[in-house]
Amino acid sequence: MPTVEDLRKRFIEKLKEMFRLDQPDLDFGFFRIMHANASRVQEFLENDLVQTVSDVIADFDEAERHELELTLAEALETARNWGAPKPEEAQKVKEIQAKIDSFDEQRRVEVEIYDHLNRFFERYYERGDFLSRRYYARETSSRASPFAIPYNGEEVKLHWANADQYYIKSSDYFSNCTFDLWHAKELRQEGIALRGLETDEAPLKVHFRVVEATEGEHGNIKATIDQKRYFVLHKQRPVELTSDGELCVNFEYRPDPEKSGQETRWRKQRNIESVAQIFASLEKLASETKEPARRVTEYLRVLRTALPTDTNADRTLLSKYVDQYTERNTADYFIHKDLENFLRRELDFYIKNEVLILDHIVGSESVHIKRSIVKIELIRTIALKIIEFLSQLESFQKNLWMKKKFVVETNYCLTLDRVPQELYSEIANNEKQCEEWIHNFAIDEIQSSSETAAFTNPLTLAFLRRNQGLILDTRWFSESFKTRLLASYVDIEAECEGLLVHSENFQALNLLRNRYREQVNCAYTDPPYNTNASQILYKNGYKHSSWLSLLKDRIHAARYLLRSDGIAQIAIDDTEFHRLRSVVGEVHGDTNHIANIVVMHNPSGRDQSHIADSHEYTIIVAKDIESVKTNRLKLPEKELKLKYPKEGKTGRYKEIPLRRSGSGAQREDRPFMYFPFVHDPRTNELSVVTSEEYNNIYVSNRFNDEYVETLEKEYLAKGFKFILPIREDGSRGRWRLGYPASKEGAESGNLFMKETSPPTIYQKKYANETYLPKSLWVGERFDASSKGTNLLKSMLPNNDFDYPKSIGAVEDMLRIGSSAGGLILDYFAGSGTTAHAVLNLNREAEPRSHQRRYILIEMGDHFDTVLKPRIKKAVYSPEWKSGKPVSRESNMSHFFKCIRLESYEDTLNNIEFDSNEVRLRLLESNPSLREDYMLRYWLHEESQKSQSLLNIDRFTDPTSYGMKIKKSGSDELTTRTIDLIETFNYLIGLRVRRMSIPQSFTASFEKVPDPDIPNDRNQRLALKEDIHSDEDGQYWFRAIEGWVPRDVSSPDN
Repeated sequence: MPTVEDLRKRFIEKLKEMFRLDQPDLDFGFFRIMHANASRVQEFLENDLVQTVSDVIADFDEAERHELELTLAEALETARNWGAPKPEEAQKVKEIQAKIDSFDEQRRVEVEIYDHLNRFFERYYERGDFLSRRYYARETSSRASPFAIPYNGEEVKLHWANADQYYIKSSDYFSNCTFDLWHAKELRQEGIALRGLETDEAPLKVHFRVVEATEGEHGNIKATIDQKRYFVLHKQRPVELTSDGELCVNFEYRPDPEKSGQETRWRKQRNIESVAQIFASLEKLASETKEPARRVTEYLRVLRTALPTDTNADRTLLSKYVDQYTERNTADYFIHKDLENFLRRELDFYIKNEVLILDHIVGSESVHIKRSIVKIELIRTIALKIIEFLSQLESFQKNLWMKKKFVVETNYCLTLDRVPQELYSEIANNEKQCEEWIHNFAIDEIQSSSETAAFTNPLTLAFLRRNQGLILDTRWFSESFKTRLLASYVDIEAECEGLLVHSENFQALNLLRNRYREQVNCAYTDPPYNTNASQILYKNGYKHSSWLSLLKDRIHAARYLLRSDGIAQIAIDDTEFHRLRSVVGEVHGDTNHIANIVVMHNPSGRDQSHIADSHEYTIIVAKDIESVKTNRLKLPEKELKLKYPKEGKTGRYKEIPLRRSGSGAQREDRPFMYFPFVHDPRTNELSVVTSEEYNNIYVSNRFNDEYVETLEKEYLAKGFKFILPIREDGSRGRWRLGYPASKEGAESGNLFMKETSPPTIYQKKYANETYLPKSLWVGERFDASSKGTNLLKSMLPNNDFDYPKSIGAVEDMLRIGSSAGGLILDYFAGSGTTAHAVLNLNREAEPRSHQRRYILIEMGDHFDTVLKPRIKKAVYSPEWKSGKPVSRESNMSHFFKCIRLESYEDTLNNIEFDSNEVRLRLLESNPSLREDYMLRYWLHEESQKSQSLLNIDRFTDPTSYGMKIKKSGSDELTTRTIDLIETFNYLIGLRVRRMSIPQSFTASFEKVPDPDIPNDRNQRLALKEDIHSDEDGQYWFRAIEGWVPRDVSSPDN
């Protein structure tokens, strides 16, 4: 049985794990924040909190001893009253005295309390996250199941393990990581990097990559959501050099069949083995290669730099990076939305279910009941203190996650016809812009003709004027150029037709909310399907619940941007369809569901065990089903001609028999649709019998066949053809049109006779160029291979983006969900198919006011390598081959903006804690105040002046507010100037019309008396002399003109 010392130690270790103090080697994310304050937190946990436990248990001990002494006194008195010669020898008295003599209740209760505290917090904490862990315990008559889900009487309840948590995996937490060894802070300190190393300015980069396992290497391992996955060094290719001489270390992330023992220890053991194998592989590589041998040797020497710690004397620089890499990809997935109330509720449930068991209470002595109640009070008191501390940490992370993120960079992409020609000379001399145009548009192949000037380097003004479809990107130009460009527009919002946001999508949607609230007509998105091909990073054992948390919050955030008549469309396949359908219903309401469209996107089928999967779904839901209006689809020209092969004066048509066929085709089914047509072969005129003759057919409410026969003889005698709807079997049928419509059709020529045997009447069925969308889409237009992958490769031949959507499928989705002039949102933008589809639709729309606009949000590195180039190319030309435009004649005029946002990890990296000596002395002198401060206020109070939380003291110059921003896919931090103007425009929802050129001034001021100011401050600053324009002046001014709606619920007012 564990001793109280064992349980106390275990409890302290669990607290250190929960407060991120158990891995001092990790210096990223929230680990870095906690390690910066580790000594204070550790002192609080090991001293203050443990002392609190001892104090409350001592109080309990004293109360128990006093209770026993009172019981002893009563027993002695009873023995005397009964005349016992020696009352102290009475059995009852001896039993109570023995308890007092051997009193050790404190340690027994302490064991129980520590045991319950350990059991409770272990039940809800797993590697950085608080959730209801899987707990295998059977419900009994005296004890309920370990957990109870929140339920409010709904007919159907959807719940999952992470339902009340934010999924926070951002672009900086991913399976690939790059770092430059020369930027390692350990090497920079005290000149360690210069000890015998031959360094130069060239980076010494290392790439950690997750690669697929070698075919057949472990094909017998079938991963399930319950199996743990580990980073295992790739067996065949552990290390290799890139063409640039940079080191790549290849890992697999998979279940490990060799795993034994406790998980954390096994992972550490695997990391130690990986480090040893990497060094061995590098030594082998150095001996086998001649040219890059010196480079490999340099890597070996730097990576072997000793960085010992208290727990690992053999730690090297490589060990540090391997530990950090494997930890980064297996922790910090979630932030709880309301941890304090969650744990408080669960604690009450735990106490009722695990501590206060009624079967043990009923029939017990009052002293035992009282002891149980006191024990519960002790457990609850201590647990609530820990919960308060944990809640402070979790709430701090939540606030950092939820805070509106800064705009780090703003640029504009626009065709040259939108650029003032006075800026053309700067454009012509910009080498980087020219290089991009050569790479994207092959402008170096343009020859002189009557339409255009030939390409030259540098470019000529004549060339620019003749190639107005080229897309300028302000990223290649100075800030001065950008401000002059923007100042030339009367209404920037009217000019801008697209917005690209490089950011984690939840952060982007939150920042855009005030600006685009209730303005989006159609939100189409294609999230990761959570299959092996597009699997999200998730905590072991929580694959589907992680995915649900990821999707639900983003669907909910996007809903704020939808108009009341807006539509949301979400693509998905079978893997998560049923779960997504439930989540969409929960966010938008089941009554707002419109349809599930099945799209055959892979006609050849995916190779699977039983049935070749060839379809996917698009869930379509309205924000308000009563307000929504969906659009009909337009028939493609090819299909239109095939379906309506003939063309007349009023459009295309097809010929269909007027006689009804199929069900309901008998005369008795529709009696008044049985009547004769007559045709005059001399004039080729078709008509129906007169109305009088028509009425006589149905005299006495019955068919007058004798009269019809008489009519036929009369018309035949006059040389007319008499045509009745007689079926092939000779029975009497009916027409599809009634008498009035048939008369009108005969007169207009829409009905005509065909010389068949027997002659019959045909109708000209004119084309309806639109049709009501069906729930099943099949055809080449929806093939994701030819219309997705191949299309993208024709534009960007070397792109590595997997599974782009069919452009035809997305175009039709957007047609259904938006009309001309509408705004489209895609918050899982991928390769940019949605923007490409919008541009294709806009090529059909004139004027510009009828063109759709788009907002695309994407966090991946392919934002710059695939998404943005694709949009530029789609604007320049509708057709591409091998990365070059097929024609330069069909480019369109376009203008879109690109912004990059601060990431969650950037926010963490810019948290700074201020040390206030006065505050520290006050806390040291007052233990009660120190406890209250550490439990509730510490993090918020000491981080207020952090750059990522808007440090007002450094706000004097809005053009130089800087933050340390992490380069994507790297550990390198660079100081970037934040675009505060753009940030605040989004924060207040400003619709920007004009942005003037910044101006600088000099001015001097003096203090003058002001009677309107209170007596203790009766002076104000007044201008001493005129303001003077001065490029180097200390006062900076820039006019931004725009408007915000009076009512956010009516965003256009």
